[in-house]
Amino acid sequence: MEPSPENLLQNLNTHFVGRHIIYYHSLPSTMEVAREAGWRGAAEGTVVIAEEQTAGRGRRQRSWLSPQGGIALSLILRPAVQHLPQMIMLASLAVTSAIETATDLKAGIKWPNDVLIRGRKVCGILIENQLRGGILEFTVVGIGINVNMDPSAYPEISEIATSLSAELGHQVSRSELVKALLVELERLYLDIRAGQSLYQRWRERLVILGQEVQVIEGGQVEQGVAEDVDGDGSLLLRCSDGSLTRIVVGDVTLRPLL
Repeated sequence: MEPSPENLLQNLNTHFVGRHIIYYHSLPSTMEVAREAGWRGAAEGTVVIAEEQTAGRGRRQRSWLSPQGGIALSLILRPAVQHLPQMIMLASLAVTSAIETATDLKAGIKWPNDVLIRGRKVCGILIENQLRGGILEFTVVGIGINVNMDPSAYPEISEIATSLSAELGHQVSRSELVKALLVELERLYLDIRAGQSLYQRWRERLVILGQEVQVIEGGQVEQGVAEDVDGDGSLLLRCSDGSLTRIVVGDVTLRPLL
């Protein structure tokens, strides 16, 4: 079933997330449409969703493949500034919970924002904060999930990516998955606004802690053990010389054992 507004609003158990849906069959980027809607004053909880993205992107302006059969959506939120570090925790936790609710598949998080199943990427997340005069106006949470697609049909990602249908051996209802995701996004967002921290729940989902990793940060390469994460989401890397390095942003890959 397609995640059209009519299908999504039917039995959607949320108060504000997803109550206003901007739907497209195909468009270049849900992030761009959500950003424009946000600047026009769209209500918090507005969701932009597309059957297909033709110019989706991930972190650091990388392209993100979003063929038909997946989920590409962007959510407009208006969080307090002190809650910004938890937005990536919010999104990745909501995705892992929604996947488990809809499919029973166990999903984990690779720092900082990739969702994995059996070590392969099934979801990418992008957070953009929109400022005016140094003041936060709104945040756009972009989520792309590989649902009903065959990764082997895309050689550029077939070695590192998977999809829910590939893992299960059958198709997944995208509407039901999106509804589960919207419910989780609202629930966790309300937890944050009520003063709760998502840190411990997010930390428990991380799949790299205690692992030998390589981190690329600003052109620099660091290697060591992913020892822990800070409350603000930063990675604590124990280097071979025993020093502890705090990584705020970067790309992590697991190092193969020699």
